Amino acid sequence: MPKRGDWRFPWAVARSWVTVDPVDLWKWRVPQVRDHVDRLIAGGAVDLCVADFLFAAVNVPFDSQVPVVLFEHNVEFMIWKRLSAIEPSPLRRALLEIEWRKVRMREAAACAAADLTIAVSDEDRRRLHTLAPHARVTSIPTGVDTSYFHPNGYSELPNRIVFTGSMDWRPNEDAVLYFIDTILPCIRREIPTASLAIVGRRPTDRLRAAARRAGAIVSGTVDDVRPYVAEAAVFVVPLRAGGGTRLKIFEALAMEKAVVSTTVGAEGLAVTPGREFIAADDPIDFARAVVALLRDPARRQALGRAGRRLVQERYSWAQVAREFEARCQDVLSRREPSSTKGIHAVA
Repeated sequence: MPKRGDWRFPWAVARSWVTVDPVDLWKWRVPQVRDHVDRLIAGGAVDLCVADFLFAAVNVPFDSQVPVVLFEHNVEFMIWKRLSAIEPSPLRRALLEIEWRKVRMREAAACAAADLTIAVSDEDRRRLHTLAPHARVTSIPTGVDTSYFHPNGYSELPNRIVFTGSMDWRPNEDAVLYFIDTILPCIRREIPTASLAIVGRRPTDRLRAAARRAGAIVSGTVDDVRPYVAEAAVFVVPLRAGGGTRLKIFEALAMEKAVVSTTVGAEGLAVTPGREFIAADDPIDFARAVVALLRDPARRQALGRAGRRLVQERYSWAQVAREFEARCQDVLSRREPSSTKGIHAVA
């Protein structure tokens, strides 16, 4: 998918206008995938089909004898709507306005057609229910592997700040550019030695150029994100757009890291500001929160310990997997009894 700011984005949107799909659904409509799914279902190989993300749903037959669960990691139209609100270019803003309305229409239709839609937070569940009032919508919290993400004994680098996430996702790119342009300079006025590590796949040339100007580290794709998180004194989530829940926060908390996040960044997570993380939306407030934590190791440790306790108690993979399985079994029980063949996901 071409990124916001890329010349290919307007062209991709224009090409999608000849279809009923928004650009991302148009991109992911793949005849070969749909044919494969149809063959599996026609052959009686599966009991249940899981469409993982809205954009996989274009390759799933909702009118077959096999029930479909739509797993909505985000309320997708909200991402596009928020991106349109912060887009400075009038042309791209107009295109994004069209896109979020097209996504909203297709998202409502998919939720209504699915036997069950699973959201990742109660907030997203309410949004999807409002979007598609007659759809069956439930929520299951995001989970994290607490045996993989844990305090691992790495020493913190003094005044190191880290952001992690796929840099080919527009909200992440926007968050990092926003942090570099508006927040990091305020931090460095107080702590000149503050450093920033940006960890995630496929960073754009635009982001790399901004990072060079700011003296920030850009890792690109890494095999293991944990050493970068472990080295950080503060983990930041300056998101201004997005949907669903931010798994990166749970991963950081599982590693006992102090987190500073915008309200959007922590949206949908059952975390309490001031107890498991620090919330800040204004760039000056965000910078002050980071500076205060960089200067206060005891406060960082207290936030990190509280965050790990929360994740261990409520958001471990084992617990979340049990909930997901129960929802799938409930969907199957509403259809005619049949021999168990398997559950297939389309992602």
